[in-house]
Amino acid sequence: MTESISGEYTEYFGGKQNRQSRDLIVEEPLSIRVEGKPYSVVMRTPGDEIAHTAGFCLSEGIVEHPEDIADIGFCEQDQTNVATLTVTGKRRGSIERLLERKGFVSQTSCGICGKEIITDLLQVLTRATGNTVFEAEKIMACVESLSSSQPLHKKTRSAHAAAIFDREVNKMASAEDVGRHNALDKAIGKVFLDRRIKDACLGVMSSRLSYELVQKAGRAGLEMLVGISMPTSLAVNLADSVNMTLACAKNGRLMVFCGEGRINPGTHPGKPE
Repeated sequence: MTESISGEYTEYFGGKQNRQSRDLIVEEPLSIRVEGKPYSVVMRTPGDEIAHTAGFCLSEGIVEHPEDIADIGFCEQDQTNVATLTVTGKRRGSIERLLERKGFVSQTSCGICGKEIITDLLQVLTRATGNTVFEAEKIMACVESLSSSQPLHKKTRSAHAAAIFDREVNKMASAEDVGRHNALDKAIGKVFLDRRIKDACLGVMSSRLSYELVQKAGRAGLEMLVGISMPTSLAVNLADSVNMTLACAKNGRLMVFCGEGRINPGTHPGKPE
């Protein structure tokens, strides 16, 4: 499975031009089929297809537990790039309506307002009940450690990363992808398939936080999600609605937009100006 390929470009600098080459991140479609029918097509970086599919289906509300999965597989013959998931008969009976509305959670249609999106999402999300308190310095340390989980980004400068930590801020899983949503699905999927999702508590992203990422974190039961860029207003509203802590770590500062009760300020994580 190829995550990157060599690409050539012309560099103009100092009045001169030179042909150069560097690694480019690969972007390919992945067709996800549920119960034998097409459910969604996502553009992603090849790799971790089984975890990606499991994490995606967890975030969509198709599965709640690994035991809901009857079978999961991936076929890359003839470049079909198709992943399939079937659920148990018991689980299928509870998601019939969801399968009829395929993609309604992750794919926003034109004309849908923020309130309608949140109303839809609250049908498959539950409020975070945990009240784990994190020291600000440890959160910043988790963010700073993200670079060690980005070998593909160092190679291509084009990959997003996501990492999942437990309540003691031990790293549980990490993943990279051309798409930030895919990176989070892959990281969550790894923890989910390892049957350790109940221990997952904190998610760290190398990107801004949109409402879709809050949705995925909420489905995984995370209490906190931290990005390195500012969140959108809809992301803050959704996180607040499900009692999730949403924060941005930027320039040595930890900016918390909702759920401040889970933060122990301690020593200020940034350097005084």
